[in-house]
Amino acid sequence: MAPVAMRMAASSLADVSPVPFWLDDPGRPAALPPLTGDEHCDLVVVGGGYSGLWTALIAKERDPRRDVVLIEGREVGWAASGRNGGFCAASLTHGLPNGLERWPDEIEKLEEMGARNLDAIESAVARHSIDCEFERTGEIDIATEPHQLEELHEWHAEAERLGFTGLEFLDRDALRAEVDSPTFLGGLWDRDGVAMLHPAKLVWGLKRACLDLGVRIYENTRGVDLAQAAGGMAVRTPHGRVLARHVALGTNVFPSLVRRVRPYTVPVYDYALMTEPLSEEQLGSIGWRNRQGLGDSANQFHYFRLSADNRILWGGYDAIYPYGGRLSAALDQRPETFHKLAGQFFGCFPQLEGVRFSHAWGGAIDTCSRFSAFFGTAHRGRVAYAAGYTGLGVGATRFGAEVMLDLLAGERNERTELEMVRRKPLPFPPEPFAWTGIELTKRSLARADDNGGHRNLWLRTMDRLGLGFDS
Repeated sequence: MAPVAMRMAASSLADVSPVPFWLDDPGRPAALPPLTGDEHCDLVVVGGGYSGLWTALIAKERDPRRDVVLIEGREVGWAASGRNGGFCAASLTHGLPNGLERWPDEIEKLEEMGARNLDAIESAVARHSIDCEFERTGEIDIATEPHQLEELHEWHAEAERLGFTGLEFLDRDALRAEVDSPTFLGGLWDRDGVAMLHPAKLVWGLKRACLDLGVRIYENTRGVDLAQAAGGMAVRTPHGRVLARHVALGTNVFPSLVRRVRPYTVPVYDYALMTEPLSEEQLGSIGWRNRQGLGDSANQFHYFRLSADNRILWGGYDAIYPYGGRLSAALDQRPETFHKLAGQFFGCFPQLEGVRFSHAWGGAIDTCSRFSAFFGTAHRGRVAYAAGYTGLGVGATRFGAEVMLDLLAGERNERTELEMVRRKPLPFPPEPFAWTGIELTKRSLARADDNGGHRNLWLRTMDRLGLGFDS
């Protein structure tokens, strides 16, 4: 980092608040009381993020008579669902390239189902009057290096060959007319496949919608273990049990109550900054009139977007895996990463010199080896789970909720027949092999970014194994 950028980064972080911007809201709803004693229901949902809330909501919409209970270990939305960037993507496969590499025979169906899923989210937001600042502005993948520009050209041509429409290639001048940065060389704009939203307000809106439909929600109620009981399952909590015919697990990054599922995910910590609101003059200096989400095309990439009050969220780049996969609140703050991100922000937008950051935070992402969700059942079909969204769960969790409910109902339909749903990714090895492999991959990806995108022997081996570490 240049000395000037270092000075700008240090001063910009002088008064930063170490909390997620989205959750730092006076309108945040109060937590509901915890469970004390025993509950009985048809379906108990474990986890109060997007995955669990969508499952509870759709369960009641499918059958209003179904008795549904949801338990959450802390407050609804306090983890990844309240800390993410607010990119709500149609893709169920972590982007078209990843989906085409893994499921070429059903990619057309996956893309179509993903588009329908995003439409359904937009419809639910309107139907339940959820004020989550939903804006279907699309997202631009940006090249900042010549080899990235070549890759975007290739993927645009491949998408057109396969008949996928809605992607527009922007050359340097066209891109900089949309958003102006001296680092931008070109981009690929998905005009309809991504919406921007306020992630915490979506969570809180889903919580209210669930309550309105009769879901009973208990916060600060951690699911401790899972066992068979007469006529179904029992989820034990610190001060009681929930006895239910069926269980849906939406715990994602947290250790699954089905122990054999745990090796399929690891936590990776991601970090973000939020600026103070930009003045009209500052916003005018970079353009951004169409308010698209943005992401660069490096392996160590940044994602950035505008909030409703014209702040810039700037996140990504560093991805930190803690040895042993241990989750810790201390890892939510990482000053060295925030300093690095701030310097990179001013490298992208030098015209915003003097802008300060108001919030800095991090959080853990449930990462799996195929970079998109996996699904399954346990206890003779009485328990269903979905996990491994790998940072793209704002939209895909609604699809995962549908899958879990289908599996619990024993249905065979277009979702449950997908190879993506029927097969699981490769699990991660035990330590120290997991940490060693992840560190080797991170360093190899960084070298590829610095070496024209050239993938070394380690990355090529990962590609052949189908692990696909490409972002």
